[in-house]
Amino acid sequence: MNKNIINFIITIVLAYVLSLFLPWWSIMTASLATALFIPLRKVAVFLVPFLAILLLWFVLSYFLSSGNDFILAKRIAILLPIGGNPYVLMLVTGIIGGLAAGIAAVFGKQLSIALKARIQA
Repeated sequence: MNKNIINFIITIVLAYVLSLFLPWWSIMTASLATALFIPLRKVAVFLVPFLAILLLWFVLSYFLSSGNDFILAKRIAILLPIGGNPYVLMLVTGIIGGLAAGIAAVFGKQLSIALKARIQA
């Protein structure tokens, strides 16, 4: 399998498992760990965890909101300047989570480079 796909799947699984026990920032821990142990190149370091968490948070928010016919999501979407659309709210939620995960993954990649340089020195 491609490293991008492996990183994508492991990031989603690890983030979901950690989110059962930890707060929202557990996605950053998951993406940092996967970037540290599964090296990616260039833009994929940011993009793969970004897309993984965007998908995870969008799907989770959809399933949580569909249980109550999107009542709370509609009310929150009215408060924000997104036109009262709950699906846009879910997309914005996913983008925010994806940005946090992508930035943490870039930090994980930089940390792995620093650790390799320190071990070789």
